[in-house]
Amino acid sequence: MFRFGGFRSLTFFVVLRWFLIALAALWVLAALSLVAARWIDPPTTAVHMERRVQAWIHGRPYRERYEFVPLRDISPDLQHAVIAAEDGRFYEHHGFDWHAIEIAAEGDMEGGRIRGGSTLTQQLVKNLFFGTGRSVLRKGAEFALVPVAELVLGKRRILELYLNEVEWGPGIYGAEAASRSYYGTAARNVGREQAARLAAILPAPLKRRPERMNRYSGLILERMRQMGW
Repeated sequence: MFRFGGFRSLTFFVVLRWFLIALAALWVLAALSLVAARWIDPPTTAVHMERRVQAWIHGRPYRERYEFVPLRDISPDLQHAVIAAEDGRFYEHHGFDWHAIEIAAEGDMEGGRIRGGSTLTQQLVKNLFFGTGRSVLRKGAEFALVPVAELVLGKRRILELYLNEVEWGPGIYGAEAASRSYYGTAARNVGREQAARLAAILPAPLKRRPERMNRYSGLILERMRQMGW
């Protein structure tokens, strides 16, 4: 009995060791991908692939609209609207906005949360590597990669990647595809009102439509004014 217990304990630690080695290897691979993303535009993301698989499983047609454009080709109004809506302290934090996380946690406890406390950097890492699923393991991996993204990418590149990779509707990814799909124009031509409406659908892109975002887009415009935009 003792020998069997000892063997079982040894097996457990061997499995745990290899599990931790595999996790470390995956982290290194993801970190290297972030380094590459400083210069190379990602051809796809975990969210893109997840939506393709979901459509295939349910037998639904799937058309992906995605065009990566430089940040200079995205309207400053759209850049500002997204920051105001999703991460008002984007240029002040280093990947985590602890104040926003605290407010989101309080909202959860009170049942009145409007949006989460995730920063643009956290959302970018999630979109690139983890998709839309939620788990403690995914959150821990995201937590470990966010400082790497902040360090190797910088704020401008993070914003450029986020605006090009984020989901903006069924099969719609990035500011260029969203601007052309909803307004028939390039992202560089989007005005303040249109920008606020596009930013307003980001928390639930598969359910919301810009033309229905009257109240929330108004709040975003007010935040932009308060931030000097």
